[in-house]
Amino acid sequence: MDYYELYFTYASSTVEPAIISDLLAAELAEAGFDSFVPEAEGLRAYLPADRYRQEEVEQRLRDFPLAGIQFHTTQTHIPAKDWNEEWEKHYFQPVRIGQRCLLRAPFHPVETGFEYELVIHPKMAFGTGHHETTRLMLDAILDMPLEGSAVLDMGCGTAVLAILAAKKGATPVVAIDIDEWAYRNALENCLLNNTPQVRVIRGGAEEIPGDIAFDCIFANITRNVLLNDLRQYASSLKPGGWLLASGFHTEDIPLLESGCRHNRLEKLSTGEHNHWAILKTVKR
Repeated sequence: MDYYELYFTYASSTVEPAIISDLLAAELAEAGFDSFVPEAEGLRAYLPADRYRQEEVEQRLRDFPLAGIQFHTTQTHIPAKDWNEEWEKHYFQPVRIGQRCLLRAPFHPVETGFEYELVIHPKMAFGTGHHETTRLMLDAILDMPLEGSAVLDMGCGTAVLAILAAKKGATPVVAIDIDEWAYRNALENCLLNNTPQVRVIRGGAEEIPGDIAFDCIFANITRNVLLNDLRQYASSLKPGGWLLASGFHTEDIPLLESGCRHNRLEKLSTGEHNHWAILKTVKR
């Protein structure tokens, strides 16, 4: 699958570059971009070539929620083989969460002393542990008792969250993503981690199995998808089951809380890192 790389640089006298990068990534995710690499001068964003709509990108820059930002954009076509090589060489480094969890690629050296080791072949799927939302979700899952729990990972990307749940004893585990590239990457990563109890499905919320009442649902997607699918998530949870949601910014927390309340999901806690948020709720 060929990709496009769009490199955005910007200037502002009043807003921190990191905040601009985060907001821009959120806007671009709504336009089909699925991977982002922040840099000191700007943001590199990637999406499959057949999804690229230049007019939509230009419109989102014009409608950017912060005023006074001047954007400059360059575009590069990247064949899939070349992208994988560049990503492996330059962008994907091991992620260490204390001594609790190591997330590495197959081409990284083995490290010992970690409670959990997750081997993730990055390719183009979102979920390598570097983005704030994935890290927030990993931290939360590490603290959750999941032995024997039925778990659903929506918008699974690399399936890193589903794999961690499986390694913590969750079964069955279902991982769903609408993107073909992510679906195939998730299958590969489950094999790499010897987690056959993870069932990977391609699709959206309509593909959630109706014959499983889940103890826990992970949904690290985007704000609008979360709001649209909350009813389906709630109906798929057992009473007392948890929904762990991320992929949105701190200012979106009240909106997500309201949507959850309308679907009998009561807030337990929230957290944030670098303007990104996580929300944990329980079904009443």
